[in-house]
Amino acid sequence: SKKAGNSSGTTTRSDELTTGRFHHDPDMSVTRISRRTMLRGTGTATIGFPLLEEMISTPAHAAPAAAPVRAFNVFFGLGIPAPLQAEGFDGVLEPLKPLARKLLIMRNVDQVRCDEKGINAHYDGATGAFTAEPPDGEARAGGGSIEQMVRRGHYPRGLPRGMVPTLIGGTFFRRSRVGRYVHSFNPDGTVAATIQEKPRDLFERVFGAVTVAGSGADARRRRLRRSILDSVLEDYRFYTGKRSPLGGLSRRRVADHLDRIREYEQRAFAMKHKKRNSPRLPRRSMIPHGGPADPGGQGIDITLAELSTEWRLMADLYALAIQTDRTRFGSLTFLAAGERIRMTGDYRYGDRKIWDFDDGGQQNAGGDKGCSHEWWHKFNEKRKNEALRAHAHMKMREVAYFLGRLDDSESRDVNGRTILDNSMITISTESGDGRHNDPKRELSGVFHAITGAGGRFKTGEILDVGAEGLDVYNTMLAGMGVADRMGPENRPMRAVDKIRR
Repeated sequence: SKKAGNSSGTTTRSDELTTGRFHHDPDMSVTRISRRTMLRGTGTATIGFPLLEEMISTPAHAAPAAAPVRAFNVFFGLGIPAPLQAEGFDGVLEPLKPLARKLLIMRNVDQVRCDEKGINAHYDGATGAFTAEPPDGEARAGGGSIEQMVRRGHYPRGLPRGMVPTLIGGTFFRRSRVGRYVHSFNPDGTVAATIQEKPRDLFERVFGAVTVAGSGADARRRRLRRSILDSVLEDYRFYTGKRSPLGGLSRRRVADHLDRIREYEQRAFAMKHKKRNSPRLPRRSMIPHGGPADPGGQGIDITLAELSTEWRLMADLYALAIQTDRTRFGSLTFLAAGERIRMTGDYRYGDRKIWDFDDGGQQNAGGDKGCSHEWWHKFNEKRKNEALRAHAHMKMREVAYFLGRLDDSESRDVNGRTILDNSMITISTESGDGRHNDPKRELSGVFHAITGAGGRFKTGEILDVGAEGLDVYNTMLAGMGVADRMGPENRPMRAVDKIRR
């Protein structure tokens, strides 16, 4: 191998052969390869494989292999008022209906204990999502988030070599405090990892970067002309060629998989080179990031198409990271707590029109007073709340898009089920109502939904839980076989057994 002796210490094919990544199984009449086999290129570039027949280690007559433990938090901003949750799939939850049998939707989950006197209620509710604890200052949570508790419980010595320990991504435009947009915390309340808010940064976090000699603008331009896949070309040819240990179907699957990674890479970077039969490159994203995304809290103007395009690329990349087993834990944010955007655009769902978004025009206001945020403050259960309903419906559509990416043909897991079936995915938000005049109202009835986590939790129901978030989370930890508990040590746990199978 030309990569033998690589100073970066990456594994070569000859290394894989001598360390048992390839193994002939007489019971299966095929050569097995490890689920952790990867294509390793120059620099830090690492490409994970899709699930192949050769990775399923059990013979046909044996019990299915166990899927790895995975846990992710999905956050959406501003919440769903409790009266709208009560409408079930006939209202704003409609986009979740196609996934209904794989979700447990929980109503009447109380996060009032997360209230911190004198601190913005958006921040309290957002920081309490997945921790069930009040914030500890402006940059810390009051404790660990649920997916990090699972990570430490199942991988106390760390994840397998080469994995991203915690992957945090998001599309958001409200930044004043970390808890608004970050939703993965260590047990001491510190942020579990740096959030990636640009698709290209998420791509590099997952798959690494191509090393190019030199520095400055010229080196950067040369790097952007090169694909990550160019650096693993030798391994690509081996696994798809005549000497490959893979069967014909798996060879084609690897080729299709790498083509898909190239497509996502091109979408993320808008790379200048174009190869024959490659996807047409989109224009560079014009959506603001960093400070310009939150100009003094006054909000930004954005179209529905811009928002959805950016989010879906982020969701695609995040799902790809899970599908290739590059990460098993983390969080994904769709719009921050107290989000301030002035959205415009025609919103359609399926074959029908839902709403014409024009937040500033419909509120006849500019700046923060013209943002969608204000619809939540104006919520009144005796009125139609049409604009709020449209925004909440749209949020569920985009959350469902990500969940669906973990339930498609690319997400088949080792036990024959999908990643969505096998993972513990917790979906939540900041608020149960939206009005700041009463924290008991705002932090009661906070929307939650969970996946089945391999059959550990009920699915296919909408359940009125009537319990504190802390007890729900600790019941989930118990269901995942994690001994540690969240919250004060002297607080007795009140198990919410109705959510378990």
